Amino acid sequence: MSENKKVKVGVFGAGRGGTMMKYCGYADNAELVAICDWDEPSLHCHDDKNVALYTDFDEFLKHDGLDAVVLANYANEHAPYAMKAMRAGKHVISEVLPFKHLKEGIELIETVEETGMIYAYAENYCYMPAPHEIRELFKNGTLGEFEYAEGEYMHNCEDIWDRITYGIPEHWRNTMSAAYYCTHSIGPMIHIASAIGHKPVKVTGFEGPYTSRMARMGALAGHMAMIVITLENGAILKSIHGVGPSAHSIWYSCYGANGRAESGRDGTGCGTDTVYLAIDGKEVEKYQPKDPLAEHAAQFGHGGSDFFTMYNFCEKILGREAEIIDIYETCDMFVPGLLAYESILEGGMPKDVPNFRNKEERDAYRNNTACPFPEFAGDMLQPSYSKGNPDVDPAIYAKQREAYGRERKYRH
Repeated sequence: MSENKKVKVGVFGAGRGGTMMKYCGYADNAELVAICDWDEPSLHCHDDKNVALYTDFDEFLKHDGLDAVVLANYANEHAPYAMKAMRAGKHVISEVLPFKHLKEGIELIETVEETGMIYAYAENYCYMPAPHEIRELFKNGTLGEFEYAEGEYMHNCEDIWDRITYGIPEHWRNTMSAAYYCTHSIGPMIHIASAIGHKPVKVTGFEGPYTSRMARMGALAGHMAMIVITLENGAILKSIHGVGPSAHSIWYSCYGANGRAESGRDGTGCGTDTVYLAIDGKEVEKYQPKDPLAEHAAQFGHGGSDFFTMYNFCEKILGREAEIIDIYETCDMFVPGLLAYESILEGGMPKDVPNFRNKEERDAYRNNTACPFPEFAGDMLQPSYSKGNPDVDPAIYAKQREAYGRERKYRH
C-alpha cells in the first residue's frame, strides 16, 4: 500500500462497532466503507450514503476494495468470522474475546499462519495511559526485572444488564463462567510482561460465590474470579475480574526489582490516566503520562484507548511501525482464563499454560471444546457455575426484555 492510502474498513456489529466507525470518520489512515449487522434497526441508524449496509456476512466480505474487518459481534462468536474474513483476504481486528474454547483458538492461530493476514486483538485496556506507561517503564529499565503484578476489572453490571443481554436467557453474558471475561484485567499485565519477553507458564483459578446480585441479573456464574498466573521467570500475576461486584474498580500495580508503578484508584473505575511511581530510595512521583497522540485519543472511549487499537491496526496494515497485540500474545492473555476455569472445576489444581507459538504444544488441546456454551461445547460442556447452574426465575428475563424494548424504541 502507498504511504498515503487509507485502509478501507468494514465493521461487523453496529453497536459496539460504533467506536470503530467513529475512528474511521476521524482518522487519516482509515475509511469506513461497509457495515454488517443482522439487526436491521441498528444497521439503518447509519445513513451515510457512501457506506454500504449488509445483513449477510458473506456478502459483506465481497464488498469492493474491502481491506480489513472489525469484529464487534458477540464475544463468544468472534473466531469463526475472523477465520472466514482472513481466508477471504481481509485483515482482522477482533474485539474481546478472541475465541470460545481451545480447539477454536488453535484453528484461529493456524488460519493466521496459513493466510499471512494481520490479526490484531483489540484489548483496549492495554492502551490506557497508566498501564501503557508502566509497560514503557519496564521496557526502558526504570523498574528493573519484572517480579509481581496485580490487575483488576471489577464492573457492577446490574444496572445495564438488560441493555447488554436483551433479556435473552442463553445470551453469552448470562452463560459464561466467572473466569471467561478476563482480558481487561490479565491483558495489560501480559502486555507489560511480554514487552520484556516473559510468557505465562502456569495458572490457578478461584471463583467467587453466586450472589443475590447475579440472581437478580439472571446470570449463572459466580460474581467474580481470581486468576493467579506464574510467568517463565517466576514472577506472579494476580487478576481479579467480574460483572457482579458491589463496586467498580479498574486498577493495575506492577513491581520490579527497582520499585513499583501503579495506576490511580478511586473506587469508580477511573484513575487509569494517572501513574504513581515508587522507585527505591525516592519519593513517590505522581504524574499523568502524555502520549504524542493523546490529543487525538481524548475524543474516544475507555480513556482514549479505543483510538489506539484502531490506529495501530491500520498503521500495521499500511506497513508502518505499530504496537498491535498479535495472535500469540492474544493467547497469552486469554488461554490462562480458560484454563483457570478448568482449575476451578478441579478444586483449584494448577494448570500448565501452553505456548501456542509451538505447534507441538497445540496437539494436546486440538480437540478441547470445553466451555459453558451449550451450542458449542459438544460433550465437553462445563457448568457456568462450578457448583452447578442455579435456577433463574423466567420473570427476570421477561422484565429485562420489556425494559430493553422500551429503551430500544427510545433510541431508534
